[in-house]
Amino acid sequence: MNISKVQIDELNSVLTVKLEKTDYNEKVIKVLNDYKKKAKIDGFRPGKVPFGLISKMYRKPVLVEEINKLVSESISKYFVEEKLNILGEPLPHEGEQKSIDWDNDTEFEFKFDLGIAPEVNVQLSPKDKVPFYSIKVDDELIGKYTDSYTQRFGQYDSVEDVTEKDLLKAKISQVDADGNIIQGGILVDESTLTIDLIKDENIKKQILKAKKGDNLIFNLKKAYPNDAEIAGILRIDKDKVASVDGDFKIEITDISRFRKAEINQELFDKVFGEGNIKTEEEFRDKIITEASKGLMLDCEYRFKIDAKEILLKKFKGDLPSAFLKRWLLLINEGKFTAEQIDKDFEHFAEDLKWQLIKDKIFSDNQLVVSDEDLKNGAIEFARMQFAQYGMPNIPDEHLQEFSKRMLEREEDKNKIKSKVTEDKVFDLVKSKVKIEEKEITTEKFNKLFEK
Repeated sequence: MNISKVQIDELNSVLTVKLEKTDYNEKVIKVLNDYKKKAKIDGFRPGKVPFGLISKMYRKPVLVEEINKLVSESISKYFVEEKLNILGEPLPHEGEQKSIDWDNDTEFEFKFDLGIAPEVNVQLSPKDKVPFYSIKVDDELIGKYTDSYTQRFGQYDSVEDVTEKDLLKAKISQVDADGNIIQGGILVDESTLTIDLIKDENIKKQILKAKKGDNLIFNLKKAYPNDAEIAGILRIDKDKVASVDGDFKIEITDISRFRKAEINQELFDKVFGEGNIKTEEEFRDKIITEASKGLMLDCEYRFKIDAKEILLKKFKGDLPSAFLKRWLLLINEGKFTAEQIDKDFEHFAEDLKWQLIKDKIFSDNQLVVSDEDLKNGAIEFARMQFAQYGMPNIPDEHLQEFSKRMLEREEDKNKIKSKVTEDKVFDLVKSKVKIEEKEITTEKFNKLFEK
């Protein structure tokens, strides 16, 4: 076997792979012999089919498969041995290719186009300044956190009269022009109506005067012009809403009004665990602590955006754009057109440059991701997931078990490894550049993301 590379320019090469019979024949014969042992053909006992017949029937597809495997394995090995950093995957050469006669040829030649990764030289020093924001936890923010907790742990109470924010439980019956229930018409024994979604003001005023047990008649589609809402109220498929017409009788069976949780021991226990918080002052202090943690994550996220921007500006090389667009079109065949890839290529190119920068920093500084790093990363990932679902105080043993299962799933493990790798890169960046600490309000911090 012979593999050679011709450099077209700094970012593009053509790889040629030449195979002789000695490179593949032994493997092909071995596979055919395995076929011979297992073949079941009329007129022959198992394992007694002549090799010549097996070869005539299967040699061509076996040859194609074995050569494809051999070429793929050889190219991968070549890249490692030559320390060749390619982008995407090798593509069939766009120029002239030797035609192949699989029935008669014994020597084969394959040519591939390669996109070569540019040299990346990212030097960091205290001359590089990156802002690190610190968000002030003020009374307004404490109030938002408190309101969030009282909302999350609030409840619905059954009341007698109606206000605009209430929910109605009702029996709904389709009626005729005289207000009589239509036999065989739509009937829903229990449904829910959200008053503040009603678009017709006259119908809304009618409902706001009602009490539990009252019967109202009005046009549901006039009240709720949205087909999805009507489908939900009447428990029917959305495509059947168009055929719904006329008035409905609404028998109010219950009125539910949301009440925020009171700031008391019951709320303290629900939010932070039983007995951990005992006074409003402790509750406020704990909110400040929790808010600071959450804000620190936001500030770290912003630091990464700003640091990434500085690093991308240091990327001076080009990319083999024509090759990459061709590769993207091939791997996304049927999903995207060449025009769509052209339109979004700038974003793809930026992501690719960032990946090259991260890889360079990681390797140049001999960073590693250990099993312990993955374990800790998985625990933190699990903790954040539970917090998003309103469960910030999951016991450590549950986090350990959940994170262990995550690492057993290859896809999750790769995501966590990628996150840990990136965090290590940013930690190193933070140690090399000059950090400019800036205190900022939540409002001004949020405006940073509007640029």
